[in-house]
Amino acid sequence: MSLVDLIARADERGLAASGLACLDRCVPLLGGDDEILRPLWGNLADASDAADWGGLVEQVRGKLDTGVGGTGAEDEAVLLARRMLAAAPAERTAPHVRDWADACSVAALRIHRLLDPAEDPSSLDSRRAGRTQDMPPLAAAELRRQVTVLEVLAGHGAGGLRRALEVSVEGRRVLRAVVSRRARGRG
Repeated sequence: MSLVDLIARADERGLAASGLACLDRCVPLLGGDDEILRPLWGNLADASDAADWGGLVEQVRGKLDTGVGGTGAEDEAVLLARRMLAAAPAERTAPHVRDWADACSVAALRIHRLLDPAEDPSSLDSRRAGRTQDMPPLAAAELRRQVTVLEVLAGHGAGGLRRALEVSVEGRRVLRAVVSRRARGRG
């Protein structure tokens, strides 16, 4: 099933986790540590905590350094990550998180394409629809992570949150390494 189809079929928890996972993998661009989004992940574990979501989003916004930037592609990548955080909805309801999850999916893929040295002539829409042949490795891995998060949550509900978080942690480490490697190349 394509990423677009998975997002269309996801429930509120799956959508919120999908958007959060995309943001989580891009936290290194915003100067955040590995624990910055942990309260939001915890909020997804309990459906009755949905009302607390907006307050937790505001706390995260207040803690993240929005002044971190790079050069060229990194500047655009940082801007996209900032937009993901800024667009996080105050209400954790399906209508609100559906648009956010979709926008985060696109932004995270764009970020990974910007930071991948290999060119990708195909559109993001075609990639998200499932046409992944000859996709650059960094972006292909991000696409696989997005699909995995949605599949795990669709199959296991709240029980899949641990695996979704593991997938995000792995992606965050990869992106942190890419950003670090690029910084060493400039220095």
